[in-house]
Amino acid sequence: MELVERIDDYGKPAWIGLMVVAFILFWPAGLAILAYLLWSGRMGCWKGGPARGRFNRENWNWGRGKAASSGNSAFDEYREETLRRLEEEQQEFFDFLQRLRKAKDKAEFDQFMAERRRGAGGTDESHSPAPQPQS
Repeated sequence: MELVERIDDYGKPAWIGLMVVAFILFWPAGLAILAYLLWSGRMGCWKGGPARGRFNRENWNWGRGKAASSGNSAFDEYREETLRRLEEEQQEFFDFLQRLRKAKDKAEFDQFMAERRRGAGGTDESHSPAPQPQS
C-alpha cells in the first residue's frame, strides 16, 4: 500500500483530485475510490482515518471523563479550570433562558386572562342574553 501512503502524505486534496480524475476517465473507478475513501475514513474524523488524530474528541473533557494529559501540568490545570468555568457559565445561561421562557409564558397567560375577564364583564356581545321580543 505504498501508493496509498504516498497519497495520504498529500492529504485530502490529493484524494479528491484522484477521485475526480477517475470519474472523468472511467466512472466505476471513481465510484470505487469514493467508496474506499468513505469506508477507510480518510474523508472524515468519524471512523478513524488520518484526520482522527487531530480533532479527536476523546482527547478532551466533554463532561464524560478525565482529559488526556498534555504533559504540561500548568496547562492541564488551566484547561480543567477553564472547562469547569465554561460549563458553569453554560448552565447559568440555560437557567436564565428557562426563567426568561417562564416569564414570557406567564406574561402571555396573564394577558389572556385579563382579556377574558374584560370580555366576561358584559362588553362581549357573544355572552350577553338575546333581547326579548316585545308583544
